[in-house]
Amino acid sequence: MAAAGGKTYSFKVVLLGEGCVGKTSLVLRYCENKFNDKHITTLQASFLTKKLNITGKRVNLAIWDTAGQERFHALGPIYYRDSNGALLVYDVTDEDSFQKVKNWVKELRKMLGNEICLCIVGNKIDLEKERHVSVEEAEGHDGDRSGGGEVEGERRESHKHSPERCTDCRR
Repeated sequence: MAAAGGKTYSFKVVLLGEGCVGKTSLVLRYCENKFNDKHITTLQASFLTKKLNITGKRVNLAIWDTAGQERFHALGPIYYRDSNGALLVYDVTDEDSFQKVKNWVKELRKMLGNEICLCIVGNKIDLEKERHVSVEEAEGHDGDRSGGGEVEGERRESHKHSPERCTDCRR
């Protein structure tokens, strides 16, 4: 949705995924260039903003970081309502977290239609020896269902997971 005058574009982006996959680490690294090795469980959603210049256009991102524990899943619709995009994060060392991303794709498509841009993010690739989700498996799932692409990255280098890296999200 464009702001008055068409010069600044504002988008709502939500991070979804299981607990402990690194959603908070990703968003803090991306928005504030911070990284914390210690795990701190997210108990409520947090809101961060990021101002960008993408191909000469000013863009404001309103990014919602959600709690991933099962007991908070019912709150998901509150946060993804009216979202323009979603980063669906899984831990490459946790096959179950990858399987749950497939459920998020289905739910978001059902609730928000095909206009929402989805980007599947495989996190923690620095833990390669513990990997349980292969690159081929992740790329094979992404296909044409998510519409935004699949990105993998290391926990400390979360800037590589930025929403603008999801190819179809630039439209």
